[in-house]
Amino acid sequence: MSRSLKYGRLWGVIPIVLALVVWELVARLGLFPGDVFFPPFSSVARELYDLAMTGVLAGNFLPSLQRVLLGFAAGAVAGILVGTAMGWKRQVDIALGPIISLLYPIPALGWLPLLMIWIGINELLPVAIIFICSFFPICYTTATGIKSVDRRYINAARSLGSSDLRILATVVFPLALPEIFTGLRLESGMAWRVIIAAEMVAIPTGIGALLMKSESLMRIDTIIACLMVLSIMCFCFERAFVMLERKITAQWG
Repeated sequence: MSRSLKYGRLWGVIPIVLALVVWELVARLGLFPGDVFFPPFSSVARELYDLAMTGVLAGNFLPSLQRVLLGFAAGAVAGILVGTAMGWKRQVDIALGPIISLLYPIPALGWLPLLMIWIGINELLPVAIIFICSFFPICYTTATGIKSVDRRYINAARSLGSSDLRILATVVFPLALPEIFTGLRLESGMAWRVIIAAEMVAIPTGIGALLMKSESLMRIDTIIACLMVLSIMCFCFERAFVMLERKITAQWG
């Protein structure tokens, strides 16, 4: 690892450490109404540790993780397939483009009341919400990426005798990957935001459900601990796609 990269990561950590120190000092100095409404960071960290040791965190985190992985994977695969078809074939774009354009602006949680009637309150409900949340943006970015590929590359490959399927797999899709990964990266974090909201409204288990239980008990430390877990998972998912994109595209650099 280069020295500049080390210093860059160090400077990225310093603001976080300073924010945590300020948080601790502000709470300890009583600038807010005590531990009840604004607990210090040390109290939140201790609560997070207790939740982990007692199994409460795992019991609520694992269901949320499973729902996110299932819904996001299904939405990403469907979005990439449909988006590729729309970007590659004009007839498909003409047929599906207006429908996608009409449904895309609807917030994923806007479908929640309708899905509660259609599906019921069960494990499929949050998965379906995350699927909707992931499908439309990834479909849109994939189609945009496919359409943005310079036609000269496609024509050059055709002049060399390549089939359409080979051109799509070896020329178009690799060049569209930055756009595709942008959609994947953004929606991987959004999936966690959506699952929390869905669980808070309709599902009795998960991080969102734990948040609602903590609110009814006025456990501010538990609420903040859950929000910290949510923040960390959003960050980890997004960084995972950044690293995956770099690894895949490094060979073209």
